[in-house]
Amino acid sequence: MKFCSECAAPVSLQIPAGDDRPRYVCDSCRTIHYQNPNIVAGCIAEWEGRVLLCRRAIEPRYGLWTLPAGFMELGETTQQAAARETLEETNARVALDALYAVFNLPHIDQVYMLFRGRLQAPDFSAGQESLEAALFDRDDVPWDALAFQVVAETLKLYFEEQPGGRYGLHLGDIERLSHEPPRYRIRYL
Repeated sequence: MKFCSECAAPVSLQIPAGDDRPRYVCDSCRTIHYQNPNIVAGCIAEWEGRVLLCRRAIEPRYGLWTLPAGFMELGETTQQAAARETLEETNARVALDALYAVFNLPHIDQVYMLFRGRLQAPDFSAGQESLEAALFDRDDVPWDALAFQVVAETLKLYFEEQPGGRYGLHLGDIERLSHEPPRYRIRYL
């Protein structure tokens, strides 16, 4: 951040009085600009035991598979965001069941909130941010072509619980340890 959104004056990184971490503070009007993590909401949409995935038509991770998910918009709930993202990315309508997983990704300042859901009908297709959409059972998931570690972790948990039909609420942290090759540390809370 270089300029204040209130008065357009330059900002500097400093620790404001009463705070414990650096923030961007306007050098002129003294407005403190807080920066917070982004919430990503998504859905594990199921139809007859299979899960709906979409192949990304945008960066990052173009061409790889993911659960329909994306950033929350202002004025919507996490449930609304998950249903909207599913519709946008797969042209599918879902009925959400329950929150399934919350993963903190502090290395990219994101929090993932993934819900379990059911497709209203087996009608889906690639949305404008997807190359294709398809249903997968556990054995057919393109595990080596998943876009994000958080998606791989969520799907592993889901398919482990699916046979019994009893689903928990999973909380965890995913920390990136290295870029090449990508290595992660996953800690469940």
